Amino acid sequence: MDLSKSLLPEFDEEMATTRKFLELVPDEKLGWKPHEKSMTMGQLAWHLSDMPSWCTYTFKQDLLALSNDDYQKKVEERKGKGAKEILAQFEGDLTEARKRLAAADDTVLAQQWKMTWGDQTVVDMPRGQVLRKWVMNHLIHHRAQLGVFLRLNGIPIPGAYGPSADEMPS
Repeated sequence: MDLSKSLLPEFDEEMATTRKFLELVPDEKLGWKPHEKSMTMGQLAWHLSDMPSWCTYTFKQDLLALSNDDYQKKVEERKGKGAKEILAQFEGDLTEARKRLAAADDTVLAQQWKMTWGDQTVVDMPRGQVLRKWVMNHLIHHRAQLGVFLRLNGIPIPGAYGPSADEMPS
């Protein structure tokens, strides 16, 4: 069995869990952040909503070249948009991402992939490693951050790997 086929159940599970967290993000807290160096809740939620498209880029092209201008353009496009749009982007990109992962065989996963930011190489590794580290692990890391943000705002969080403290009987 190709590695991608064995990763699909995990991909589906992690994306479903992420959806549950994104569904809890309130519009009135998009600008909230726990520390001056932290992202806002909205920035973090948007970042999570980008993860399915990262999966698509990993399989669709050999190089993803980004710049500060690209980042600023995305920030401007998202101004005034709320939690509904964040979730819609996540959902909209998820179908294509899953389709691309399901179609990838081990040969594709072994191919080198690269991401640059301006003149700096940020990622240069086989697609399978990109999928694991920069899509899956990255998503899980930021989803956990979002869970803390939600908890600090008194919003009960769902369990990711079993019930959360909010779901346990008192």
